[in-house]
Amino acid sequence: WAVPFTVIDYSIFVLLLVLSSAIGLFYALSGDRQRTVQEFLLANRNMSFLPVALSLLATFQSAVAILGVPAEIFRSGTEYWFLGCSYLLGLLIPAHIFIPVFYRLRITSTYEYLELRFNKTVRVFGTITFIFQMVIYMGVVLYAPALALNAVTGFDLWSAVLTMGLVCTLYTTLGGLKAVIWTDVFQTLVMFAGQLAVIIVGAQRVGGMARVWHLADKEGKISGIDLDPDPFERHTFWTLAVGGVFMMLSLYGVNQAQVQRYLSARSEQEAKLSCYAVFPCQQIVLCLSCLTGLVMFVYNQEHPLAPNQRHSSPDQLVLYFVMDVLQDLPGLPGLFVACLFSGSLSTISSAFNSLATVTMEDLVRPHCPGLSESRATLLSKLLALGYGLLCLGMAYVSSMLGPVLQAAISIFGMVGGPLLGLFCLGMFFPCANPTGAITGLLAGLAMAFWVGIGGLLHNMRAAEAPPPPNGTALPAVGNLTTILTTTLLAPTPTPQSPTGLQKFYSLSYMWYSAHNSTTVILVGLLVSLLTGECGGVGGPAVSRPPSPSALPPRPHAASCCGPPHHLPGAEPRQPGEIYGSSLGPGPFPLTRGQRQGSQPGGTR
Repeated sequence: WAVPFTVIDYSIFVLLLVLSSAIGLFYALSGDRQRTVQEFLLANRNMSFLPVALSLLATFQSAVAILGVPAEIFRSGTEYWFLGCSYLLGLLIPAHIFIPVFYRLRITSTYEYLELRFNKTVRVFGTITFIFQMVIYMGVVLYAPALALNAVTGFDLWSAVLTMGLVCTLYTTLGGLKAVIWTDVFQTLVMFAGQLAVIIVGAQRVGGMARVWHLADKEGKISGIDLDPDPFERHTFWTLAVGGVFMMLSLYGVNQAQVQRYLSARSEQEAKLSCYAVFPCQQIVLCLSCLTGLVMFVYNQEHPLAPNQRHSSPDQLVLYFVMDVLQDLPGLPGLFVACLFSGSLSTISSAFNSLATVTMEDLVRPHCPGLSESRATLLSKLLALGYGLLCLGMAYVSSMLGPVLQAAISIFGMVGGPLLGLFCLGMFFPCANPTGAITGLLAGLAMAFWVGIGGLLHNMRAAEAPPPPNGTALPAVGNLTTILTTTLLAPTPTPQSPTGLQKFYSLSYMWYSAHNSTTVILVGLLVSLLTGECGGVGGPAVSRPPSPSALPPRPHAASCCGPPHHLPGAEPRQPGEIYGSSLGPGPFPLTRGQRQGSQPGGTR
């Protein structure tokens, strides 16, 4: 069955799209009118912490997460709620380690750091890996919620996909990062409103939140603290609280979409404050999603949501619940659909903008050092437009993948851990060299794909006969953590303990980021030691370099035109300081090649 939309519902949904487009048009016609690369890609480095924090949150809170977390709670209880314990370290570490490195270097693309630390080849490897990750991701995050919505509400599938894709492309291309951040703020408020409406109305229908909690506890859905250290258990306290930290670091520490927001802040302090501010917001979002799952569970006990739940996926059950609860209240179904699509818009626009940035800074500028500012800005806009159209194409590909859709989602998650390992290798291990970095990255990706895809195929085969082991093959990372890891795989009992490779394949998806990043670091260090030449000078800086304000402006940072490797200063002042920056104490070394000059005819 499908819940018909009223005129009010359609009006609210259209209003979301119109206001999002209007924000893009406003920033296209105001200020410097997006005439510089600095303004288009980094919002002139003039954003305050609060909009940056809400934008960070919106990028994390994708539409499929809005469906995925309640489905997980509905199915398995509140164990997943302990993921909130990982948020503290997962945000403090980026605030005090990664943000100072990236912000003080005045870079635009995260991968510029890899050239400064290692060489251009490592930078290109990192960039291509990120582009592959995000392109796979864009089509899935656009298509999956539209498909679920179509199945439950009758909302036209391709109209929804095309409308979302085109509106998102419009405001991202016209308004740049400033439009993306402010539309994220607006869309975050819509997401809060939609989730609150569902919880309030749903709880009222079943007798209040106190009764919801009591009945859920009676049915065993309120989980205690499971201190089992077994990494092959899908969800335990340690899996969520410790494994989740690595997942958070891969997103909030080194992911270009998030780092770009830090770099748009008007000061390093504002960038750090944005990290602090997103912590309570994330806790609120997680709390709302978990409460939605509990209300949905109790409501389903008294009012079965679907005639045959065995053949309904959990994300569809969430939509059945929302539409059943809100159908008598005109406008609220439209508000929730707006909430769902806000999640998609905020996530996809972040992908467009970050992809345009890394393509421009890492692949175009190094080969076109004489590119004028106006041409560079135009090319950046064309790149954002091109990625927007590519996203629509990937959504069409997603529609034809069928069962392979799970593998496509897994691929996104597999890449986050190795990239985290690559940056950690450069920042914390002075002896690492470019050969070790590349070998480590390739080893991490190979390990990720072997375990991830191998586990996925193993579970798909096992699903035909006996139930698969208690584990999931979807190594979701970043804002895919709560996506179809929780919506595509049904819970299954464990009749027998897996052994050998089967046991390895049942590693909890929450440990994938830690496992893969550790592989990169260990292999990278081993190869660096075997190949002999160190990647930089080890040891902490003896004295703290001057603050950024005391340094001469970097041409690239000021005008965004010119080789991205131009940094203030000509030589590292002390062993262990990254090239010409003010990072203070810490082993952030450069390669010998970087110190001597890595480009023909270039000076350092």
